[in-house]
Amino acid sequence: MNLVIQSPEPIADSHVKPLTALARAKRIDRDAAGHVLRLTDAEPLQRADIDAYCGTHRLDYAFIDPSLRLADFGLVAMDMDSTLITIECIDEIADFCGLKNEVAAITEASMRGEIKDFNESLTRRVALLKGLDASALDRVYEERLRLSPGAETMLAGARAAGMKTLLVSGGFTFFTEKLKARLGLDFTRANTLEIVDGKLTGKVVGEIVNAEVKARTLRETCAQLGIDPSRAIAMGDGSNDLKMMAAAGLSVAFRAKPVVREAASLALNFVGLDGVLRLF
Repeated sequence: MNLVIQSPEPIADSHVKPLTALARAKRIDRDAAGHVLRLTDAEPLQRADIDAYCGTHRLDYAFIDPSLRLADFGLVAMDMDSTLITIECIDEIADFCGLKNEVAAITEASMRGEIKDFNESLTRRVALLKGLDASALDRVYEERLRLSPGAETMLAGARAAGMKTLLVSGGFTFFTEKLKARLGLDFTRANTLEIVDGKLTGKVVGEIVNAEVKARTLRETCAQLGIDPSRAIAMGDGSNDLKMMAAAGLSVAFRAKPVVREAASLALNFVGLDGVLRLF
């Protein structure tokens, strides 16, 4: 396997020899900027040692089949909150009715997998928003929503490789549709907040986008594109992304909860979303 080591900062020369030894690699190459090391013929059985070393030194690593190319994939599927963007939208909406801490605690427990029923978790949180003026959604988008580091570079690279893009979220269509238009995304799927007379009713309209729906959406989108799900890359951070990630050929845990990092093909804990492009 190739072992790809990445860092937001130039990787110090002092890491080259220990990483080569730990990985039992035959050759090591460095990119021009010094942010990426690529070790060829690395031993995947050394993963535990590599994980410990990289965790200590704040380096991201991934074992990648050297025959893989980005163009081998046809779809990149992304979670929205805390993946494509840096915030949890529902927590920020709740801040406008003084309930951010309460809602954020439920969100965190749900993403860690401590609340098993996502539908119940979402229903409880949305109910707390009842009566809030819908203009709060605009304020969250304009004042608080920020793209994750490397998001636009990653999307441009995916498009250049011929891939389609899917944003599938347990969040809300208000935000996914704005991001679709802004970023030129091909497909989106999310929950619809009910709004009556300019105020949130505290309810979601239609089917809730939970873990099963996320996985189904990925499979249906692949079918629509005429590709096997093994040709999809799925990116997420929370437990409700696990089934979607399991359905894909390559899964990327981005700034993710421990349960997601353990299940994913690889984790990006320090570099941006564009770290995906440098794997191949």
